[in-house]
Amino acid sequence: MLWNPLQINPKMFCKQCEQRKLPVGHLHKAVNNRVLEDAAKMKERYHLLAQLKMSSVLLMLLLSTVNAGTLLEKGSLRREAQRLSCVRCCGPSEEPVSVASSRSTRMSYDPTYSVPKVQPTIDITILKGEKGDVGEKGITGGAGKAGERGLRGYNGRKGQKGQVGPPGNSCKLHYAAFSVGRRKPLHSSDYFQHVTFDTELVNLYKHFSMFTGKFFCYVPGIYFFNLNVHTWNFKETYLHVMKNNKEVAILYAQPSDRSIMQSQSLMLELQEGDEVWVRMFKRERENGIYSEESDIYITFNGHLIKPAIE
Repeated sequence: MLWNPLQINPKMFCKQCEQRKLPVGHLHKAVNNRVLEDAAKMKERYHLLAQLKMSSVLLMLLLSTVNAGTLLEKGSLRREAQRLSCVRCCGPSEEPVSVASSRSTRMSYDPTYSVPKVQPTIDITILKGEKGDVGEKGITGGAGKAGERGLRGYNGRKGQKGQVGPPGNSCKLHYAAFSVGRRKPLHSSDYFQHVTFDTELVNLYKHFSMFTGKFFCYVPGIYFFNLNVHTWNFKETYLHVMKNNKEVAILYAQPSDRSIMQSQSLMLELQEGDEVWVRMFKRERENGIYSEESDIYITFNGHLIKPAIE
């Protein structure tokens, strides 16, 4: 039987590939081309021998020659195969290295096979000691900057209903006037005295109280007031016109052997709720005003000149 050159095991062509553990059937491009060329030449020789075998005349004459040539050809082919068993497939600078060294080289450059870095960790809970005592309170720091104004809060709940107020005037008139008198004399004491009046001449809408002796302002505006008294012989006369609890005008007369009529007038701007009244001053020397039951010597008058709201 003739040796078929096409039946060549690809493992025998490169021992270097076998050392690198490449997959079976792997051939470098240069080896593959060389094998195909040799195989084509061998195929031609094989067909030539087949033609010689079919020729019966030449077979009988050249039987011995063919057998000898066949043996020689088999030997040369085997030597040829052995010569081509290992062909250099790497450059001079790419000499094959051992499997262990090549593997370590690949692992060192390939991030897939890179050796992980081991970083030791320490469990802090093992080193944690017992809880210490509470330290002393530190010094209070300075006040920080004022922050921005916050958002408006939610509306609170509705409060309870208040009490009903006093009834107001159905039609508030912008008029006020009064004129009152006193029929009894009055002497000073160690304290201030509130001068009251016992005779009502004019009291429009009852704005002047005969009980307290004070005029109460219901209509704000500008008012005119007038105080008239009769002095007492050899006695001093010392009175004040008061607005609320403040002296605004004085009526004074020195002691004399004759009694006279003394007067004081003024205008005041009042607000609703203000009070105007007369007070006798306290003195070490005797101070008084004179009057009789039959006649009125002391009068106090006032009226609205211009209301604040017309």
